[in-house]
Amino acid sequence: MILKQWFSVMFLSTLLPLSALAQKQPAGPADPKLPTLWIIGDSTVHNGSKGEMGWGEVIDKKFDTSRINVVNRAIGGRSSRTFRTEGRWDLILKEAKPGDFVLMQFGHNDGGPLSGDNRERGSIRGIGDETQDVTLTLPPKAGEKEVVHSFGWYMKTYCTEAKEKKLTPIVCSWIPHCPQAKTGDAASHPTVSETMSGYQLWAKQSADAAGAAFIDLNSLIMKKYEAYTPKEIKAKFFTPADNTHTSPQGAELNAQCVVEGLKSLDSPLKDYLKK
Repeated sequence: MILKQWFSVMFLSTLLPLSALAQKQPAGPADPKLPTLWIIGDSTVHNGSKGEMGWGEVIDKKFDTSRINVVNRAIGGRSSRTFRTEGRWDLILKEAKPGDFVLMQFGHNDGGPLSGDNRERGSIRGIGDETQDVTLTLPPKAGEKEVVHSFGWYMKTYCTEAKEKKLTPIVCSWIPHCPQAKTGDAASHPTVSETMSGYQLWAKQSADAAGAAFIDLNSLIMKKYEAYTPKEIKAKFFTPADNTHTSPQGAELNAQCVVEGLKSLDSPLKDYLKK
């Protein structure tokens, strides 16, 4: 009987609305009287897997937390689309106050199918206003319709809604995958803004269109990688699991690059960095 009840509870938990799951967020700002830096993104920003770490998990050490709260709400597996559709962004807007900051990085999970797979987190490629109607297949929303927008639409909307609440949005381009060739080689990932493409470029274009600050985090990190061979980069900054998720050392390097990017901006957020 106990076992049967346990299975019933587990089954019902899978049917909880995603908006309800969004309420189970980590603790809010430690001192509500202080301004808050809200961080949103995917598993390269906040990672709960053993041996893996996102840059958002260590960047609080770069700030004077006696003067500013740092709240990392990034969560693994989310895209620019699903962080919003799950209600996570709405929750931040309810908690945030004028004078706060939002630091965002998406892209790694936006390239998947729009529906029909086991994740349904993809967004339309680009920054346009085109949409696509899809029928969701995953519980608890199986059978429901959803209007899917472009990656750029979601990013611009984050920025616009943040500014409407008098928050300061800052967009980061996605962190690079582990390079398979020496950085700077033709076969390697580009490191200069003139050759940006894909989600790196769309992040910049979205920030520009919304009048938000932009950090080309991808290029900053790739510049650091120039001191190493691909084999050394893999061993130092990534995990054996894949070429996407960073080790604690990789998270630290990426956080340092975020700080480097912040220092180059005309943004009051850099004033809260440790001297």
